[in-house]
Amino acid sequence: MKKLILSLLSILIFAGASFAATSQDALNFFNKYVSAANSYSPVITTMYAPDAKIIRQVVRPDGSLVTRETNTQRYISEMKKGQAVAKLRNYKNYYTNISVTPLGNNTFKVSSLRRPSGESYKLKAYMIVKQKPDGHWVITEEMMQTKVQMLINAK
Repeated sequence: MKKLILSLLSILIFAGASFAATSQDALNFFNKYVSAANSYSPVITTMYAPDAKIIRQVVRPDGSLVTRETNTQRYISEMKKGQAVAKLRNYKNYYTNISVTPLGNNTFKVSSLRRPSGESYKLKAYMIVKQKPDGHWVITEEMMQTKVQMLINAK
């Protein structure tokens, strides 16, 4: 009986550990996001939580920052409109200095520097990503700095 209990306990511990998200899992999700964004895949719209917080920090020429926020629905609507022009221009983002910080509860912060195609400067970016109980990953918060503000009257 003792062996049976220990065996069952071992199986439960192993099964619980196999469902815990890792930093590598979060990085893999981020890389899928980058690939989807740079290939203009419609799957990108499914990568955001319905209530994700979308933040854009406009970097003004004098270096000051203006922060704008919007909701997921508006952001995805604007993203779809912008994709057509971006695709014609073959616009892409390149990410460096990528780091993943565990925040607990299968949630991670993926920070990076983003370089828009055709530019030499790099801008700060981060995403808070979470693995839901069903195993699906979503972006719950996204912040990107930009020199071009698209979300004029955000909120």
